[in-house]
Amino acid sequence: MNTLLASPDEVEAVFYDAIARADLMALMSVWADDEDIVCIHPTGQRLSGAAAIRDSWRSIFANNPRLKVRLSRVVRWNSMLLAVHNVVETLYIGDEQKAHGPMLATNVFQRGASGWRLLAHHSSTAADRDLADRRVAGERQEDAPRTLH
Repeated sequence: MNTLLASPDEVEAVFYDAIARADLMALMSVWADDEDIVCIHPTGQRLSGAAAIRDSWRSIFANNPRLKVRLSRVVRWNSMLLAVHNVVETLYIGDEQKAHGPMLATNVFQRGASGWRLLAHHSSTAADRDLADRRVAGERQEDAPRTLH
């Protein structure tokens, strides 16, 4: 899959759809063609480079072929060439309806000759209490896109 992805939102949608379908080829197609790409799973392991990232997702799909990630509370910062999205991920495994998480994730995107691509994905666990405290403190649920200057 060498599709031109027109926006960071499109890259993010393809990324999470590929996870839901356990489609390693589609998942890897959204990453930038750069050996400095980084993926950090909730376990805290930092993976650098396409080979390490591919191997980790291959293992995840082998152990959990049916994953669904629901995103909420998306905060976006966008510029002409770089975008950063911070999201709350809720994970559903197999046929379970029970939610796992929440997890906090940051996705970093870069625009280049082949369109927008993912440079980094960092996901870590968050305490439910932490998210509830932020809602009480008045944090917005869905923030409008922001422009970086």
